[in-house]
Amino acid sequence: MNLLVTGGSGFIGTTLVRLLLRETGHRVVNLDKLTYSGDTGSLAGVGGEHPGRYRLVRGCVTDAAAVFPLVAEADAVLHLAAESHVDRSIATGGARVFVETNVMGTQTLLDALRSTPGGLAKRLVHVSTDEVYGDLPLGEPGVRFTEETPYAPSSPYSASKAASDLLVRAAVRTHGQNACVTHCSNNFGPWQFPEKVIPLFIARLMDGRRVPLYGDGRNVRDWLHVEDHARALLAVLERGRAGETYDVGGDNERSNAELTAMLLDAFGLGEDRIERVADRPGHDRRYAIDAAKIRRELGWAPRRSAWPEALLETVAWYRENEAWWRPLLEKAGRAQTKRRN
Repeated sequence: MNLLVTGGSGFIGTTLVRLLLRETGHRVVNLDKLTYSGDTGSLAGVGGEHPGRYRLVRGCVTDAAAVFPLVAEADAVLHLAAESHVDRSIATGGARVFVETNVMGTQTLLDALRSTPGGLAKRLVHVSTDEVYGDLPLGEPGVRFTEETPYAPSSPYSASKAASDLLVRAAVRTHGQNACVTHCSNNFGPWQFPEKVIPLFIARLMDGRRVPLYGDGRNVRDWLHVEDHARALLAVLERGRAGETYDVGGDNERSNAELTAMLLDAFGLGEDRIERVADRPGHDRRYAIDAAKIRRELGWAPRRSAWPEALLETVAWYRENEAWWRPLLEKAGRAQTKRRN
C-alpha cells in the first residue's frame, strides 16, 4: 500500500516508519512540520536503505494544500502528528498551538478523506493518548482504563486530543469513515526528544546535574516501549475493525519515584541528585491501561516493555547517541530563550 504517516519524524513516528519499511512492503510518505521535536536525523539513510519506498514531505497537517493531494495518493493514513508535551500546553499562551495542530489538523485530514474519491473507505488510524481518560486512584491496581472509560481530560494537551478523537468518531458515525482510534500509555525508547522525563533525566545525569521530581513522586505511569506501540499500530492498520477503539499499554506501572531511583541506580548515583519541585498543575495521579481488547482481537502483546532490561537498554542508547540528541536540546534551549526575550 501507499501509506501516509503524519508526524513520521517524531518519536513514535520514527519507530513506526522504520518498522513499516523494515517488515512490510508498503511505501511510506512522511508528512512532518519538523518542529523542535521532529528531526530529519532520526530517519537519516532510510531512503537509501529502501529505494523508492520512502519520501519526506515537509509540511503542516493543518495545511489543506499540502494534505489533500497526499491523502488522494494514499491507500491508508496513520495520523500521529500532534503537539504532545503537557507542560508546554499548560504554559501561558501554550494551549493555542495544541488546539490548532491536534484539533484542526485532524479535521483537515478528515476533510481530505471525505473530499477524495474513495476516501471514506481508506483506513485512518488516529493515534491518541490514555490521558484523555483523566486519571485513576492510587492503590487500586485492579482499576484500569478501558475503551469504555469516559473522557475526563486534565490538561489542554489531553483536552485537544480528546476533541480530535471525537471528531474522528463523528466522521465514522456520520460519514462512514473507515477509522480506528488508539490510546497508548507513556512511551519510552530510542529517538525520544529529551524534554520527556526519561531522556531528560538521562541527559541531566550525564551532565552531572540534578533531576526534577514533581511533588511527592507517587504519580504512576504505565510504560510502553515505543517499538511495541509501533507494532500495535501496524496491527490496527491491518486487522482493526472499522469504528473501533483500541487501548495499548505496556502492563508496566511504575511511580515517578521508582523510575527516578532506577535511573539513578543505572548511573551509580544516589538520592542527592534529586531536586524536589512543586507539582504540575492538575497533575494526573495514575495511568494504567487494560489492553485485553487488542490482545484478544488483534493478537498483539508487548514484547519489549519489561523493566529493568528495557529501561537499561534505553539508557545505553542515549549514552551512545549523544551526537543525535544534544544538538536538539541546545536548539530547543535557544528557541526558548528567544521566546522569553
